[in-house]
Amino acid sequence: MLVNALVLLVVMLAISVPIAATMGVLGLALNQFYSVMPLYLAMGEILWNSSAEYILIAIPLFIMLGEILLRSGIAERVYNAIAQWLSWLPGGLMHANIGTCAMFAATSGSSVATAATVGVVALPQISKRGYDERLFLGTLAAGGTLGILIPPSINFILYGLLTNTSVPRLYLAGMVPGVLLAGLFMAYVLVSCLVRRERGGTPIETSWRRRLETLRDLVAPLMIFLVVVGSIYAGWATPTEAASLGVLAALALAGVQGALSLSMMRAVLEGTMRTTAMIMLIIIAAQFLNFVLASIGFTDGMGRLIEGLGLGKYGTMLLIIVFYLVLGCFMETISMMILTTPFIFPIVTGLGWDPIWWGIVLTVLIEAALITPPVGLNLYVVQGLRERGTIGDVIRGAWPFVAAMMLLLFAVMLWPDIVLALPRLVMG
Repeated sequence: MLVNALVLLVVMLAISVPIAATMGVLGLALNQFYSVMPLYLAMGEILWNSSAEYILIAIPLFIMLGEILLRSGIAERVYNAIAQWLSWLPGGLMHANIGTCAMFAATSGSSVATAATVGVVALPQISKRGYDERLFLGTLAAGGTLGILIPPSINFILYGLLTNTSVPRLYLAGMVPGVLLAGLFMAYVLVSCLVRRERGGTPIETSWRRRLETLRDLVAPLMIFLVVVGSIYAGWATPTEAASLGVLAALALAGVQGALSLSMMRAVLEGTMRTTAMIMLIIIAAQFLNFVLASIGFTDGMGRLIEGLGLGKYGTMLLIIVFYLVLGCFMETISMMILTTPFIFPIVTGLGWDPIWWGIVLTVLIEAALITPPVGLNLYVVQGLRERGTIGDVIRGAWPFVAAMMLLLFAVMLWPDIVLALPRLVMG
């Protein structure tokens, strides 16, 4: 059964069948050949339950928030402001790429949206200032992954829903690792450009007066972050309500800056609907496949197989990490989280790992999947914006940042309080 399922999965992915359709077909095939349960008896309930959760409303709201920041020009002003403050470092605007991704991640919740937004603004600087193209592209693809680690995060919402884990605690747990990972990315750029200075391009012209003037452009994302995250921890709003407050704050800022128009809102709504439809279809298909896998005993069988290896707490965790790194090369990230959580989560918690800690580790592994070929979404986003050359340049530029993610995972395995200290301090 396992071999047949894997063969069918690999074949459909290899011929570029969309991941939602792949999971749906795989579920139908497995049910037909291995399940004794009539599928039609449960189909309606599966489809309804997988899309009717209240917290899922936050997904289109966070997507809309990112779209507003992009279409209103706020993201471009933020990039220019951060460039004034960070471009003096060896590596110049590549630090601004990572810094802007981190700041945009604190308002968006989507890695793909983060990479696309910052990429649109930053890519023209490669030829203009003579940067090493591969490294520059790598900072955009890797920096974009911060969108799902630094709160608010769509993936944290889905993980909280799947495991009945507190989303506010996940948001707090992601802050320190998110900042550390951004720091590791910048450290790699710094060292790389110190070793080979020609990679760092030509610095931009700036002054302290110009830097101080641009501080006002950083107020917008800070205000939105405080509205979204602050309202949650003040007890004024749930994550879903906080997302709607973020949208209202972004619309207000766009109006104040004169960027609010019917054409802009049309583009925002189209982008929001397109991305939301894709994500929701993946969620429904993955939940359907999970139901079939559970009904035929696959989920319990995989759990017993991994536990039966007798590798211990750390050995089993290393095996799970390798499993996700390999799986991430072939599967879209949201579907990977939804598909694997039902049988991996009980194993992880059974070994004594904290559910909040695992949520952050899983998110970092999903970040790695975003920049590992052949299915890394951020690689294709950056290449699509570039519109020349080959995706191989983006891949070669991004791979060192995967190593930085593994270094972070090693650190949080040795010192779990990197993840857990802030949730304990704030929420007890």
